Amino acid sequence: MNMKKILLATGALAAALSAFSQQTTQLSAADYDRAASMMSWNTGALVDHGSVVPNWISGDRFWFRDMNAHGYEFILVDPVKKTLSACFDHGKLAAALSAATGKTYEGLMLPFQTISFSPDGKYVRFEVEHKRWKCDLQTYEVTENTDSANRPWGEGPRRRVGQEVVISPDGTKEVYIKDYNLWVRNTQTKEVTQLTNDGVKDLGYATDNAGWKTGDGPVLRWSPDSKKIATFRQDQRGVSDMYLVTTNVGKPELKTWKYPFPGDKIIPTIQRVIINVDTPKVINIQVDPDPHRATLSDDISSSGTFDDVDWSPDGTQLAFVSTSRDHKIEKVRIADAATGAVQEVFTETVPTQYESGWGSINWKYLAASKEIIWFSERDNWGHLYLYDASTGKLKNQITKGNWVVTRMVEVDEKKRQIYFIAVGNQVENPYFAQLYRIGFDGSHLTLLTPEPGNHQVVIAPGKTCFVDTYSKPDVPPVTVLRDMNGKLLTNVEKADISRLVASGWKPPTSFSVKAGDGTTDIYGLMFTPTHMDSTKKYPIIDYIYPGPQGGSIGGNWGFAASRGDNQALAELGFVVVAIEGTSNPLRSKSFHDMSYGNMAINTLPDQIAGIRQLSGRFSFIDTTKVGIWGHSGGGFATADAMFRFPDFFKVGIAESGNHDNRNYEDDWGERYDGLAANSDYNAQANENYAKNLKGHLMLAHGFMDNNVPPSNTLLVVDALIKANKDFDLVIFPNSPHGYGPYSNYMARRRWDYFVKYLASMTPPKEYELSNKPDPRNAAIQMDR
Repeated sequence: MNMKKILLATGALAAALSAFSQQTTQLSAADYDRAASMMSWNTGALVDHGSVVPNWISGDRFWFRDMNAHGYEFILVDPVKKTLSACFDHGKLAAALSAATGKTYEGLMLPFQTISFSPDGKYVRFEVEHKRWKCDLQTYEVTENTDSANRPWGEGPRRRVGQEVVISPDGTKEVYIKDYNLWVRNTQTKEVTQLTNDGVKDLGYATDNAGWKTGDGPVLRWSPDSKKIATFRQDQRGVSDMYLVTTNVGKPELKTWKYPFPGDKIIPTIQRVIINVDTPKVINIQVDPDPHRATLSDDISSSGTFDDVDWSPDGTQLAFVSTSRDHKIEKVRIADAATGAVQEVFTETVPTQYESGWGSINWKYLAASKEIIWFSERDNWGHLYLYDASTGKLKNQITKGNWVVTRMVEVDEKKRQIYFIAVGNQVENPYFAQLYRIGFDGSHLTLLTPEPGNHQVVIAPGKTCFVDTYSKPDVPPVTVLRDMNGKLLTNVEKADISRLVASGWKPPTSFSVKAGDGTTDIYGLMFTPTHMDSTKKYPIIDYIYPGPQGGSIGGNWGFAASRGDNQALAELGFVVVAIEGTSNPLRSKSFHDMSYGNMAINTLPDQIAGIRQLSGRFSFIDTTKVGIWGHSGGGFATADAMFRFPDFFKVGIAESGNHDNRNYEDDWGERYDGLAANSDYNAQANENYAKNLKGHLMLAHGFMDNNVPPSNTLLVVDALIKANKDFDLVIFPNSPHGYGPYSNYMARRRWDYFVKYLASMTPPKEYELSNKPDPRNAAIQMDR
């Protein structure tokens, strides 16, 4: 009996020592160095010929900056000659620039990233150290460029850096906001004219500073003839305020702006107007003010431009769409630009929420034929429809099938053809995008980019050709130039990742699994250590962004040398997955609506089901050690996972989460959850479930976050304290929603947290993660 007790005690001691040994396994700075080698600033520098960004010039020619192992070159592509050539002699220009500036430059390390050509093509212009230069391509003499009319950043910009002005199509005028009114400046004479006079605080023209948008760049749309502007007067009177305070020595500075919540009685509205520019006059469009909403995004401006408006070519008519507060009703209208009188064309009503596409608005007014191309998911798939703009009657459905039109990229009214991007037709992955063409009547559907993979397309301004770049997560990009029938004109670039592979990098593994419902196919990417031992068990980390406006992969199914720090985390001894769950776009309408009215679902049943299926396929996955992390909506989902599924998710890091959508901006919540009167926002709030926490949770937030106010995280903090729960909190005192200079600190803390609590190892103390610029840009960054 005594011997048995001794043996038992010895066994217990051995087990305890073994557990202690496992818990105190030390990771070194070298281990973190290996992880850091997988961050974008390291992997990107090892990809050659990987990116072609066309900069168009006359004749549908374009130049692009080609990155290679030795530096970079500016390459000119001619679609007529089907040739690629250097834009200039890089060595000669470097020598001439060195002589002109007194500094030494090399031909493949020129200190600028962009160029423009003179109209006659005899000069190339560029900027170095905030000074404009030009090079004579005959003599290679470099001199200062004193021609103020020449803009070194390209030909015909429409919006200046900082977006403080919007330039007319003919380049002669620029409009800006001053004292809540609109002003126009002649770009040649610099003469200034005031266009509106009655704008006041909270009732100003062309502003988009409600919710988390606090800038004062004007939101408007010029008419094609540069004589009129379509914009609005935004009414924010009575809209509730948001407050943030800075952290500094002395009294903090109070930041105040309009930020309505779901359920608020008063939200910003817009009174639509048309403004004559040459002889200033404001014409009110004769409809009631619209809610601050749009068909494509949550509000009226998705990218600094005025959404849901389309001028007729002669500027006499303005088509526009009015969106209801809950995004369920869309009214298509046409205004007379001279009088403001409005024709009601047709209305589409949906039971959940309407959207007009992804990336660009998929409707267009065809004034010449009095027709409207319209996007709808009425048959459960995103397709195009043709309407009679005079009667509002449907003429025909243009596209059909169990696939989705994501972006209408070009409309040829003369040939009555539409060029569009679609997903869902590739068996390997329904998110792979391709370019198609179809007739207005739905005939002659033609695939123009047949290669397997995800295609990104840019059509030339003259509509004679397009640049097509295609790739897969594990296949590097190939770029070609095609004519508008899809015929190959010339190969442009093929990415070379040999240096990247030689560094030890490997691509993620694509997979498909069944969603939480057991029937729906969902897709994802898995990242594993480059030196993985498949006989061992690895903890798994779920990177999550639940949408519903975009998911963990967000449609980015092409090649990427780095996807955040997913591979970096894997290098520290984890399997990392990103799973595109249900309720996200780019699939069917029913797929996207799976969580409508209850965003607290957060694709979590899909994440759990997917991880369990992967562990059945890959024996190296340890489902007893599951971590999860995400930012913004991913922060919301992470805390939600830790509180609602505490026995599955053991470690979570919730960054800047919108944990209670009653404390987030009105337009997002009311779009995907419905109006507060019709949806139980309280039941979805994370703080109500904080008492269920069992594992380790880190919360992080920037205290100058004007997107997701920090009160969202503090509500969860308060609930955890009241429930007597242990947790960790990281605060960035003066940080906005993205952590900016604090991002690397947050990444390192994230690595430490998973290493310590999910892998039971000890991280190196206070490892410093620092960005290393691509050496091919070193001269540019030094000069800037």
